[in-house]
Amino acid sequence: MEYITSRKNPICTHFRKLASSKRYREETREMLCDSPKLLEEAELWGFGIKTLLYTEGMELPPFDDHGTRTIQVTESVMESVSPMKTPQGVVFTCMSMGHQPPESLEPGRYLVLDGVQDPGNVGTILRTADAFDCDEVFLLPGCADVNNPKTVRAAMGVHFRRVIYQCTLEELTALLRGADIPMYAAALGENTADVRELDLSNAAVVIGSEGQGVSPQVLEACAGTLKIPMSSRCESLNAAVAAAVILWEMRR
Repeated sequence: MEYITSRKNPICTHFRKLASSKRYREETREMLCDSPKLLEEAELWGFGIKTLLYTEGMELPPFDDHGTRTIQVTESVMESVSPMKTPQGVVFTCMSMGHQPPESLEPGRYLVLDGVQDPGNVGTILRTADAFDCDEVFLLPGCADVNNPKTVRAAMGVHFRRVIYQCTLEELTALLRGADIPMYAAALGENTADVRELDLSNAAVVIGSEGQGVSPQVLEACAGTLKIPMSSRCESLNAAVAAAVILWEMRR
């Protein structure tokens, strides 16, 4: 068994860089995950674990450690490598996610994120899309990194069981056009429709950034806009909450 007591160990440096640097995650093609729950999910869905660090006394959930470098560390080391304020005693690395778009699409229900910058929101939306059986989720440029530890944590294992696509607006519109799938934006416009009145059984819906909403370029590419009816006292909803309501309506 390997044992690390120094925060300066190269493995520790590697873990900290994975937690803090998108560029480093892209270069190494690894992402950092924390918590026994994520370890369980990775094992459940057959996702290979590259390196695992755990503290003494931590009861690891069963996992296939074939090819995994397993290292026991001190509490001090765990605090230095875990991205959480209160570490849960387990951190590990595995292959990073984020796929290029497919060659074609089938009719179905799709969600598009446009400039959603909060990793917690992105992760929560991914988790909600999975819960409501959304066919695919597309992230346009400007969204939070899908492999950010906060995104991974909020998604609660979606990274291990779903494909997450990243693409440009041009690539997305070509795919939708080829499958005859209309795209709507969650935004206010001249002829905005109530989300309950639209048939979203074969559609793509765009959720915009927390501060600016859907970008003008994306709005121009949409067939129309939709809104969630709410009290006039409220101007808008959190991006993840809005996505949850729309995903529920798309499934219903």
